[in-house]
Amino acid sequence: MRILVVYATAGAGHKKAAEAIYQAFKSKEGYYVRLIDALDYTRPSFKKSYPRSYAFLVTHLSWIWGIFFALLDLPWMQSFVRSVRRLYNGFNAMPLHHYLIQEEFDCIITTQFLSAEVSAYLKRTGKISARIICVVTDFDVHRIWLNEGIDIYTGACDYTRDKLLALGVPSEKVYVTGIPTDAKFAAPSDKSALRKKLGLGEKMTVLIATGSFGMGPIEELMKLLGEHQLLIVCGHNWHLYQRLKPLAGGSTHIYGLVDNMDELMSAADVMVTKPGGLSIAEALVKRLPMIFFSAIPGQETNNIKVLNSYGIVPKSQCSLQQIARTINELDSNPNTYNALRQRMNDLSKPDAADDIIALLNVPLI
Repeated sequence: MRILVVYATAGAGHKKAAEAIYQAFKSKEGYYVRLIDALDYTRPSFKKSYPRSYAFLVTHLSWIWGIFFALLDLPWMQSFVRSVRRLYNGFNAMPLHHYLIQEEFDCIITTQFLSAEVSAYLKRTGKISARIICVVTDFDVHRIWLNEGIDIYTGACDYTRDKLLALGVPSEKVYVTGIPTDAKFAAPSDKSALRKKLGLGEKMTVLIATGSFGMGPIEELMKLLGEHQLLIVCGHNWHLYQRLKPLAGGSTHIYGLVDNMDELMSAADVMVTKPGGLSIAEALVKRLPMIFFSAIPGQETNNIKVLNSYGIVPKSQCSLQQIARTINELDSNPNTYNALRQRMNDLSKPDAADDIIALLNVPLI
């Protein structure tokens, strides 16, 4: 069976979800699997501008992004939005259209809405016959994920499923699998041994994850949380890393872009982070309590809303002072801390990638 796993680079989450599925395929026989970035099959100018414009909006003009996100989700806008997207993707992603037609995949698993729209268009116009599985990588659902021609949607949790049903997706097309994460996040670990390996002490440890763009008021957080052991990951923000590196020492540890986030999560007691879908899914697998800051209006603020409905996080992103108070409360009250970790079990989906692959064998109605 010929399988394509496809994402588009706009933030790190879509790529990480696709990579987790691709890696899960490696332990299985009978599949020919390709992993591609859809942007590699678009016009050169589009490939450069697509991630850059998104990064600029969410880091410098997040309020405009929030308005844009909300407008595109309005029911009465959908006919116009779909028409514009079809023209937009048809022009800029024509190489992707040709690639999907020529390769004749049996199944396309897409973790981003650009590739989902192109695949669905080709399916409903009879140009491809592949089964299309759309993996929604947030806990809430924006209408931009919905396309006639998608065979199966996978959701992070029951809330995601119910939202898809409310938006008109037939129940037989919706499955709750969780958001796929790398298998290493589910691997057992010894916290004390891991802290020793990483050169850490045994005090309350706070992981501050700034997202792939390295966003947030990190210096202010460092001052408020200075009594704790801090692990600060700056992501792609090299300037932030250079600015913070001289502050490292003692119980403060500064990292740039890392490939051992699973170890850092295992070593931490709580994570202060941006509420991206993949970061949340990884923390849920680790049962690592989360406190959110610098949420992008739209998808990330909606993620907070969903997790709050499960009693896992506060109703909204916290102020810096609230973050410090919450961490101190968790540190001083083990019963509250352990109860919070227990509630996270309901949303933890360590086998999400395997469960998505299993959908290849589900009869389509």
